[in-house]
Amino acid sequence: MAVIAIDHVQLAMPAGGEDRARAFYAGLLGVPEVPKPMPGAARGGCWFEAGAVRLHLGVEADFRPAKKAHPALVVSDYAALVARLEAAGHSVRADDELAGVTRGFVDDPFGNRIELIAA
Repeated sequence: MAVIAIDHVQLAMPAGGEDRARAFYAGLLGVPEVPKPMPGAARGGCWFEAGAVRLHLGVEADFRPAKKAHPALVVSDYAALVARLEAAGHSVRADDELAGVTRGFVDDPFGNRIELIAA
C-alpha cells in the first residue's frame, strides 16, 4: 500500500470571497470552476479543476492566509502568466534559489501563497 497521487489541494478563504476567488483562479490562472457538490456547496467556497489540477477553496470562519504552506503549480507560459497577474495587480516574487528552475510566488486575493513553476 502506498500513496500514489494527490487528489486535490484545499486552501482557506474568508466568507463571501467567492467572486474574488473566481476572478483569480479561473480568470487569471485559467483553472475553470466546477460545481461544488452538496452538501458542501451550502457552506460556501468554490472548486477549480482542470485535468490533474484540483484547487478547492473552503470558507474558514477564523480565516488566516497560508503564508508558508502552498500549492506549486506548473504553468505552460510562465512569462505570459506573470505579466497577466502583474497587470491585474498581483505582484509575482521571482525566486532563483533552485538552479535551472524558473519560478515565482504570488499571493491569491486572500493572501494565500501560490508557487508558479515554468514547465
